[in-house]
Amino acid sequence: MIRSGRRDRRPGAEVPSERSNTPVRALVVAISVAAAVATGCGGGPEAGGGTSNATIVRVVDGDTVVARVDGVDERIRMIGIDSPESVKQDSPVECFGPEASQHLKDLLPAGTPVRLELDQEPRDRFDRLLAYVFRSDDDLFVNRAMVADGYAAAFVYKPNVAYTPTLQDASRQAKSAGAGLWSACSANPPFPR
Repeated sequence: MIRSGRRDRRPGAEVPSERSNTPVRALVVAISVAAAVATGCGGGPEAGGGTSNATIVRVVDGDTVVARVDGVDERIRMIGIDSPESVKQDSPVECFGPEASQHLKDLLPAGTPVRLELDQEPRDRFDRLLAYVFRSDDDLFVNRAMVADGYAAAFVYKPNVAYTPTLQDASRQAKSAGAGLWSACSANPPFPR
């Protein structure tokens, strides 16, 4: 279901989206991204690089970026991973949160062309676009890289589960090797939530 606004905690109560997009514009963006994925911009890590349907504007934290999609800046929540909090309002900075944000900035500097691959549910309750992110130049599966390098953990976001086994395997290996947060945060682990 594509949502142009987000729900507050009261059943049936709509609150306006924080973005300035109209519902029609949000629908057009979602359809454009879905069409790009359906026509070959998607396909997973083995699909071959070189195709992009978005450009990174900035990194928000270790699992969220802002990307320009068809001329619209979209907040993208990377599916299947969860990184320690570093900018969440009214929440403390978690162990390895700043490091996770920096690692994602290193992987996706501003201006990086990326390919976004959607799954079953295109948006979350905060109206963020949910996507698997692949760097266009080398087809690096960025969601997996964040987990494999120890800067995030695999996290299941049903019904978006296309890469769950891949991400869980990378998470098990990183944890077993004590990569990144798995050794740095042993006294104060951010996971499980």
